[in-house]
Amino acid sequence: MFSLFALIAAIIAAAYLFRSKQKNNLPPSPFGFPVIGHLHLLKEPVHRSLRDLSRNLGDVFSLRLGTRRAVVVTSASAAEEFLTRQNDVVFASRPLTTLGVYVGYNNTMVSAAPYGELWRNLRRICTVEIFSTARLRSSMAIRRDEVRALLRTIHAAATSSGESDFVSLKLRPLLSGLTFNIVMRMVAGKRYYGEENEEDEEAKEVRELIREAFEFGGFTYVGDFLPILKLFDFDGYIKRGKRLGSKLDKFLKKLVDEHRRNRGETELENTMITHLLSLQESQPEYYTDEIIKGLVLVMLFAGTDTTAVTLEWAMANLLNHPEVLAKAKRELNDVVSREGRLMEESDASTCTYLNNVISETLRLYPAAPLLVPHASNADCKVAGYDIPGGTWLFVNAWAIQRDPNVWDEPEAFKPERFDSGGEPKTNHCKFLPFGMGRRACPGMGLAQLVLGLALGSMIQCFDWERMDDVAVDMSEGRGLTVPKAVPLVAKCKSSPILDKVMP
Repeated sequence: MFSLFALIAAIIAAAYLFRSKQKNNLPPSPFGFPVIGHLHLLKEPVHRSLRDLSRNLGDVFSLRLGTRRAVVVTSASAAEEFLTRQNDVVFASRPLTTLGVYVGYNNTMVSAAPYGELWRNLRRICTVEIFSTARLRSSMAIRRDEVRALLRTIHAAATSSGESDFVSLKLRPLLSGLTFNIVMRMVAGKRYYGEENEEDEEAKEVRELIREAFEFGGFTYVGDFLPILKLFDFDGYIKRGKRLGSKLDKFLKKLVDEHRRNRGETELENTMITHLLSLQESQPEYYTDEIIKGLVLVMLFAGTDTTAVTLEWAMANLLNHPEVLAKAKRELNDVVSREGRLMEESDASTCTYLNNVISETLRLYPAAPLLVPHASNADCKVAGYDIPGGTWLFVNAWAIQRDPNVWDEPEAFKPERFDSGGEPKTNHCKFLPFGMGRRACPGMGLAQLVLGLALGSMIQCFDWERMDDVAVDMSEGRGLTVPKAVPLVAKCKSSPILDKVMP
C-alpha cells in the first residue's frame, strides 16, 4: 500500500515539475532529490562547489533548496544583468532567515531587511549619519590610535628577546583585536582588546559573546529550506538562536542606556551611539532604540571579522611574494619614511601599489565570496530566463573574480593588474568584493581606510619573512568570512623608523 502511494506521489510530483518547466523558461538545473532538492550538492566550501556546478550548467543555473528556489550567477555579464538597471530593484530584497529573526531583530537590520520603506530609511541613516565623509573624518584619530597600538604590540614582541633577529608572531588575534577595537571605539567609545583589558570581566564577556555570534552565524540552518524542521528544532538551533539574541540584546541595551545616562562625557561625545541618540530626540520614529541596536550590531558583524580576515590574507600573499612586499615597502619609504614619520590615513591615497595589493587580495579572497544573498520581489525575466518572485539569488563573486574569460592568469597574485586605476574599466561587474547596486556594502569606505592604514603601517614598520622559508598555506577554512584554514604565523623584525618615532 505504501509503495503504491509513493508511486502516485512521484508521478504527481513529476507531472508538476514537467508542467512548471513547460510554463516557465527556468535556468538549467542539476538532478535533485524529492523534498531536499539540491541541498546535498552544497558542499563546503560552497562557493567552490557552486563554481564546479556552473562548469556543466552554465553561468546562470537554478537550484531547489528544499522549498526554496535559488538562482546562482557565476559570470560578470550575468551579474550585471541581475544587479543593474531595472533588475537592481527587483533583486533588492533579502531572504528572511531564522538567524535574522532571533539575532537580527526580526530581520530589521540594514543588511537583512526586505526592500521597502524601512530599508530605505536604514540605508539613509548609514549613508548620511554613519559612513559619510564627515563622520569618517571625525573618527580618524581612533583608527590612528588603534593602528599605533598594534605597532607598539608587535614592536614589543619583536624586541622582547633583546636581540635584533627575527621573531615569530601569530597575526590573527592581533588583527582581530585591532578591527574590533576600532569599531567598538567608533560605536561606543570602548576598547575590549589589549593588555589593559585582559583581566577585565566585561571585556572577557564581550569577546566571548562576539566569538559565539560569529560561530553561530557561520552555520547554514537547514530549517530555512525545510520549514517543517523548525517545528521540532531537532538540533537546538532555534533555542541557541534565541539565547544568543537575548544575550546580544542585553549587551547592546546596556551600551545604549549607558550613553543615554552619560551624555556629555568626553569619551562618549563623538560615538555613533551618542550621535544617533541626539537624532532620536528630534526624530524618535526613525531612531528607535531597536534601530540603534540593530545598526550597532551590523557594525560589529560586518566591520570586524571581514577586515581582519582580509588583512591576514593580504599578509599571507605578501609573504608568498617577497618581490611584491619589497615593492610595496619601497613605495611607502618614498612616500612616508624619508620624512621620518609613520604612515597616516591620508597617505593611502598616494600609495597606488599598496592599494593594488589590497584590491588583488579582495579579488582572490573576498570576505563574502557569495556576497549577501538577494531575493526577487516580483516575477521577472533576466538573461533570457523566467525568474519567479521570491527566488533567492547567489552571486558567486569568488568565481567571477577568478574567471579566466575576463582575468589574465586569474589564479595568480598580480597587484599590477590594477595599475589602470583600481577597478577594471571593462565589464565592471567582474570586481565586486563589496557587492553592487542598491544593496552594496555601505561600509566600503571605512573598510578601505582601515585596510590601507593597517596594512601600510605593518609594511612600513617591520621586515617580514615566512617561517622556515616555507610557502604559506593558502587553503581556505570554514566560516562566514572564509578565513585561512591555518592561522598565519610570520617572522618579523622592527624597522629603524620605529626607534625614531615610537614612544
